[in-house]
Amino acid sequence: MPDYGRPLEFGVSIEPLADPPDFAARVAKAADRSGLDLVGIQDHPYQRRFLDTWTLISTLVPVTEHVRFFPDVANLPLRPPAMLAKAAASLDVISGGRVEVGLGAGAFWDAVVGMGGPRRGPGEAVRSTEEAIEVMRLVWGRGRSLRFDGEFYSLKGMRPGPPPAHDVGIWVGAYGPRMLGLIGRRADGWVPSLGFSPPERLPGMHERIDEGAAGAGRDPSEIKRVYNVSGNIGPEGDGPLEGPARKWVETLTGLVLEGGMDSFVYWPGGDHVRQAELFAREVAPGVREAVESGRL
Repeated sequence: MPDYGRPLEFGVSIEPLADPPDFAARVAKAADRSGLDLVGIQDHPYQRRFLDTWTLISTLVPVTEHVRFFPDVANLPLRPPAMLAKAAASLDVISGGRVEVGLGAGAFWDAVVGMGGPRRGPGEAVRSTEEAIEVMRLVWGRGRSLRFDGEFYSLKGMRPGPPPAHDVGIWVGAYGPRMLGLIGRRADGWVPSLGFSPPERLPGMHERIDEGAAGAGRDPSEIKRVYNVSGNIGPEGDGPLEGPARKWVETLTGLVLEGGMDSFVYWPGGDHVRQAELFAREVAPGVREAVESGRL
């Protein structure tokens, strides 16, 4: 499997817990002062213990300076793409270019329907996601009056603005072959989780993305590949991501040089502030150094 040669990035996932209300800010500040690149926040608005993801991110931007934020991943059936694009552009302007968009076609359909959203089958999920990407890019563009007539979404003369402060990436979280092909054709990145796409499945999934990219005349190395990984940095454990920092460095380096991934968002198993700091201080630099040596 290829190493796509992309720059490495490291981040942490923050669970959007309502209790305690300062939890997210404490972890985001730790990520920022430790030099991490990304903070990802899952988007399950039907979960009663969770704050709304976009509202939460908007409170974390002012208490940080460098780290970039993205929903990991935004629940498309409950977030119309024109409004999602408007929200992302607004927050990107406010933050000085520190917002990306992770996008998901939807899951937990009973809960989505319970909030008034649509229930979509697999084919509808693919088609609606492709339309959503097109709509969002139109909203971020320089058109003066936007029109779009799709199966799921439409624009009827929308006047866009303000534009985002930087080229916001659309990173799609998906696993099926049709969605992976869509990522290759249209998206800026892929955001899988290790639990649903273990390392042994990565070659075939990359292949689907690369085939989609080639069919669209794109270089597969244009597509960012962000891996959500979970575990604990500390005493030796059974799993590849349960143990001391050196074990993490070895595993993540292999996932770059042999697994085709270029970025990692760490979902800590406990003591999130300390684990985020350990990931930034002891794991990320080691992976960067090992990958640099391996690429020579």
